[in-house]
Amino acid sequence: MSDSKAGDEKGAAVPDEVKTGRVRPEWHLYEVFVRGKRGLNHVHVGSLRAPDAEMALRNARDLYTRRNEGVSIWVVESRDITASSPDEKDPFFAPSGDKVYRHPTFYEIPDHIPHI
Repeated sequence: MSDSKAGDEKGAAVPDEVKTGRVRPEWHLYEVFVRGKRGLNHVHVGSLRAPDAEMALRNARDLYTRRNEGVSIWVVESRDITASSPDEKDPFFAPSGDKVYRHPTFYEIPDHIPHI
């Protein structure tokens, strides 16, 4: 049997290019969000590359929560995130500026109500 047909430990055929390191399987870019022990929201902490979401989650845990900083981790493929452009900030958010009822300026928030 030629090397290109030889299998790995699990019996799957591994191409010569992968065995020699000339071609790597595609690794996707993931954005990592961590919710801290004291925080309420997940916060973007960085990015990493991984072959799949499960490995991205494990790598994110090892990389971004080494000192028990988090209680929850989200990993999202970068290609799945759609964001507004900072260059279009004014026109994109302008429609909400004329709706004053959306801003809490007409009433007092009691001190005993947290996180508002």
